Amino acid sequence: MLNKKDEKILDAGPFYHGTKADLKTGDLLKAGFNSNYKSEVVMNHIYFTALPNGAVLAAALAEGDGDGRIYIVEPTGIFENDPNVTDKKFPGNPTRSYRSSEPLKIVGELTDWVRLSDEELQNWKEKIAKLRENPDAEIIN
Repeated sequence: MLNKKDEKILDAGPFYHGTKADLKTGDLLKAGFNSNYKSEVVMNHIYFTALPNGAVLAAALAEGDGDGRIYIVEPTGIFENDPNVTDKKFPGNPTRSYRSSEPLKIVGELTDWVRLSDEELQNWKEKIAKLRENPDAEIIN
């Protein structure tokens, strides 16, 4: 797999995407939906991670009803490091977070994972609320 600079991506996965959507193997996850962090922002990319715990957080914070789901995904095209958490905020990519403007194909579902505690979830929701209140807080889209 190549990134946008035609450099070899060192991370071969597996990759995960957390959501509340009820999807099936073979379905495609696509960009073009509102951000879970700033709902007024329509995302140009679909985000994923090689760390299951990152997908757990995404599933917990996802909009919608129902339980969070962690899907095992494969990028269908090029992808890059997620600039929202790499270099600008942390050196390198310690969160192993990525994004792509191309769809992600669901190849399975991770069913054995630990959900956030109520306290952890509340802490994250408070952080997101502060982000929403700050007009200077930027989501790199």
